[in-house]
Amino acid sequence: MTSSPTDPMIGRLLDGRYQVRSRIARGGMATVYVATDLRLERRVAVKVMHGHLADDSAFRDRFIQEARSAARLAHPNVVNVFDQGQDSDMAYLVMEYLPGMTLRELLQEYERLTPEQTLDILEAVLSGLAAAHKAGIVHRDLKPENVLLADDGRIKIGDFGLARAVSANTATGQALLGTIAYLSPELVTRGIADTRSDIYAVGIMMYEMLAGEQPFKGEQPMQIAYQHANDQVPTPSTANASVPVELDELVLWATARDPEQRPRDARALLDELYAVQNRLDARSGDPAPLQRTVVFPSAPALPPVTTGETQVVGGPPVMLRSEPERSEPDSVVALAAAGSRRRTRGWVLALLIVMLAALAGGTGWYYGQGPGARVPVPTVTEMAVDDAAGTLQGQGFVVARAEEPSVDVEVGYVTRSVPASGTPVDQGSTVTVYASTGPQLLDVPDVVGASEDDARTSLEGVPFVVQEATIRQYGDAEEGTVVQVLDASGAPIGAQYPEQQPVTLVVAAGGIPDVNGRSVDQAVATLAQAGLVGEAGRQAFSDDVDKGGVISVYALDDAPVRSGLDGAPGSRVGLEISKGPDLVAVPAVVGLTRDEAKSALDAAGFKYAYSAFWDALPNSITRVASASPEAEALARRGSTVNLGITASG
Repeated sequence: MTSSPTDPMIGRLLDGRYQVRSRIARGGMATVYVATDLRLERRVAVKVMHGHLADDSAFRDRFIQEARSAARLAHPNVVNVFDQGQDSDMAYLVMEYLPGMTLRELLQEYERLTPEQTLDILEAVLSGLAAAHKAGIVHRDLKPENVLLADDGRIKIGDFGLARAVSANTATGQALLGTIAYLSPELVTRGIADTRSDIYAVGIMMYEMLAGEQPFKGEQPMQIAYQHANDQVPTPSTANASVPVELDELVLWATARDPEQRPRDARALLDELYAVQNRLDARSGDPAPLQRTVVFPSAPALPPVTTGETQVVGGPPVMLRSEPERSEPDSVVALAAAGSRRRTRGWVLALLIVMLAALAGGTGWYYGQGPGARVPVPTVTEMAVDDAAGTLQGQGFVVARAEEPSVDVEVGYVTRSVPASGTPVDQGSTVTVYASTGPQLLDVPDVVGASEDDARTSLEGVPFVVQEATIRQYGDAEEGTVVQVLDASGAPIGAQYPEQQPVTLVVAAGGIPDVNGRSVDQAVATLAQAGLVGEAGRQAFSDDVDKGGVISVYALDDAPVRSGLDGAPGSRVGLEISKGPDLVAVPAVVGLTRDEAKSALDAAGFKYAYSAFWDALPNSITRVASASPEAEALARRGSTVNLGITASG
């Protein structure tokens, strides 16, 4: 795609640092430009979000968060993210400039790849993806458009910086179709993604590379989504009979409809891919180890496509040729040559062994049973690491030890070995056993104040296992919002927490149910329905609540008031019980002087009232002639007694 002369971005200086030179591609989410980093004097790719998305603060915040996550990934098979920023009203991402072509363009030009070429590309993709999964990052949008084949031979995964943000804002039309083709069943049906969703997308790409087509087709995106959710992905050999059964099985494993039946992450699938490579090489008679990096000489750049968010940041469009024949791009020739070299090495080595066997019968013993024999690595997974080391050393292997986090394997037990179990190796080879350190600690997102649904989505995306049942906490927080997250022990969760471990949401339930004025039995029943345990507690006088009724509810423990979980009793609360009005007997004050009457009423807790005229006379000549209420009558403490006063003779 050529630069548009009317594009206002051309020539613009972003953040005083990035000089935009030309436009490469435009997709559903952003436009990609080539720019010069004036500070470091290097070419970079700048992805500028479309204006309608940049105006969405929630989308922009998630875009920034994911860009930071992607920037922490340092791996040769992941496109480097250098910077992220905001210039005026534009959000942008600065990435590694990578001239070349995408896997999509390669498939469009040559339809399908050989098994050897497919394995070489998958090895690079899974290596980069394994690093992302180890860092707790789920790509969510893997597809051939996001696999970049550079002119210098590198293979990289792109668009990590937008992966999670894209999930909330998916473009329509062909861009949506390109994404739907790689969505896992759980993403289609529940909108939930984890590392195994990425594995499903890798399996679909593997099928497409081997078969030359996508497994499911339909005129509408929803037709394809329905097939992903309900149908098993077929084996690629049904479309291409030359595909080995080992690769059929690898595709079926990666694309199992039940995520529990798939590899747990990219590392697990990569280990099996190595084992498959070794089995295929052994069957072809090539004992040499497979190359771990594919070399792509300079390849002609193809026009950028717009079916996916990540676009090629490469050279000019290819000119049309007039010849009827077409020549293979260098990158494809290199992939084909890699498979040819493997087959050639196998035949030469087989011929050499035959010649040596004819010259010396002892050679057969040397390679069959002697020091030169190749032996399979024994299975030591899920053994205690010391026991595994003893088993390997007992069979003549040199043991190296390493550690890695694991959700499934107990701490101190072996998660895997390298080479993998069953792999033929030379006697005395070094085998590295990886001991589990337990689940990896991942950052816990701040979900306090969020809705329950939003909190679940954030926590499950890390991934943590959010319990279906929640605890309801009574208080001042807005009803339905999350007030706390608890770990498996019931304690408040910290800043980091082991992956795929259970967490429980504490959600605001509003105020404690109003039971004022009800009987104790009625109040206890009402509170029980709210998951609380009501107990009769302190008593107090009340002018408003009849004796025996509930005045108020208060916490018995110095802790938040919470409902029970899964039907279990919740917090204990006390019920303040009314003793009725505080009634006392009116003292006898008739016949007393003014001041004597006042003192008697004060002592009994009453107020008094009389004519102010009597305060002007000496106390000694005053006498109380009447009182209302009368002496010995019961009246509320603090009420007023009216006095009638006269002058004594």
